[in-house]
Amino acid sequence: MKVLHIWNTAGVASILAKYQAELLGWNTWVLMRLPYDPFCMTLYGELDTDTRNSFMVRALWILKSVLRSRCYDLIHVHALDKILPILRVLYPQKPIIMHYHGTDIRGKWSERKKYWRNANLILVSTLDLLTTLPREYLQYRRIVYLPNPVDTRLFKSSGQKIPGTALFVYSQKYGYLKWAEKIAKEMGLTLTVLNRDKSPIPHRKFPQFLSKFEYFIDQKGIPSLSKTALEALACGLKVIRWDGKVIEGLPEEHKPENVVMNLAKLIKEL
Repeated sequence: MKVLHIWNTAGVASILAKYQAELLGWNTWVLMRLPYDPFCMTLYGELDTDTRNSFMVRALWILKSVLRSRCYDLIHVHALDKILPILRVLYPQKPIIMHYHGTDIRGKWSERKKYWRNANLILVSTLDLLTTLPREYLQYRRIVYLPNPVDTRLFKSSGQKIPGTALFVYSQKYGYLKWAEKIAKEMGLTLTVLNRDKSPIPHRKFPQFLSKFEYFIDQKGIPSLSKTALEALACGLKVIRWDGKVIEGLPEEHKPENVVMNLAKLIKEL
């Protein structure tokens, strides 16, 4: 099986492609652009380093991705749903997977229907995306929850954790800093706030940084664990999730071997 992953939201495509190649022996690849990968999460695949973001540069990259698709048996698109109608017209017989990861579809199912209706299978990375799915779309296409995978070879406990410490990753997009400060104060934790907008840490170095802390405070706005929270669990941190509950240990459903094997079953049914 030859699979092309287009785009690499949160590094998910790289993890899936890497483990599909290793566990299943598939010929896999990932196409991504550097301006949209500030944390260098494309550790497997091809990262276009042209930082220009003009209409022409974007159009040429999409054209390249469409042309490269002709050499693959299956096309797996992440977030970049605008490319689906083009792929469907040019490759009417190829199975296409559309994979949404959160804000790219949350509250936008009707708005994005003209794109996702071209896919044979639609995957969502968090359960809340299914619970907010308009009822009229439940049987329109196969829309399935596929848990976010965590690369457990990269994210694992290393070094000595400092007791009584907590990390909160802040971004202007999500906020909730006051909530994190409140939680840390109530639990008597020394809080470190990482502003990833201003001080991005390369993905490859992030596990070592994470492993210094005892706790990770996740975002509050969505009733689902963020991918960073899952990575913290894999590194042995205790995670304080959106409802204040403390959890430990990466759930089995997020281990890459399990995610890839479940996806393989879905692909076999296409």
